[in-house]
Amino acid sequence: MAQRECYHCKQLVDENDKSHDCWTTTEAALTRDLSEDLREAWERLRETAAEFGEQRIYASHNSIMFSRKSCYFFVRPKKSFLEVCVFLGRAVRSPRIRRVEPSSKTKFYHIIQVKHRDEVEAPFTDWLQEAYDVAGAPPPKPATKTTAKAAVKAKAKVKAKPKKRKA
Repeated sequence: MAQRECYHCKQLVDENDKSHDCWTTTEAALTRDLSEDLREAWERLRETAAEFGEQRIYASHNSIMFSRKSCYFFVRPKKSFLEVCVFLGRAVRSPRIRRVEPSSKTKFYHIIQVKHRDEVEAPFTDWLQEAYDVAGAPPPKPATKTTAKAAVKAKAKVKAKPKKRKA
């Protein structure tokens, strides 16, 4: 029987094999090989996020997604750490955060590594709560060039007003 290489997982599969679906995965499959410390950290992270309220938690390819109207954070289980990507409406600077980049006009993604259960505490959990709140709120309107120009002009007018001198 003819075989082909799967584009995603690079395995050889039969040409007519309809059962091969490497995109379908589960939380259990993604967390199965975690060490005890990482498993405890994952369980605490999931419990914390689940307490925020109504949301959808699902596995997708190699990540576990947490979403309301949109994804507010996801976890990529690795061999020696959990890579957490949190979407916030602002850029946060902290030694815990490995990387911050804009993900859209109104949001920034923050990459955080979690290696132990004790790392799932404030301020990390506060950032998750903030991301949950941002994901449920209507999106803010990004500043347009015209509103930015108007703000600059208004600021210039304030500076241009002469000060009254006492005689």
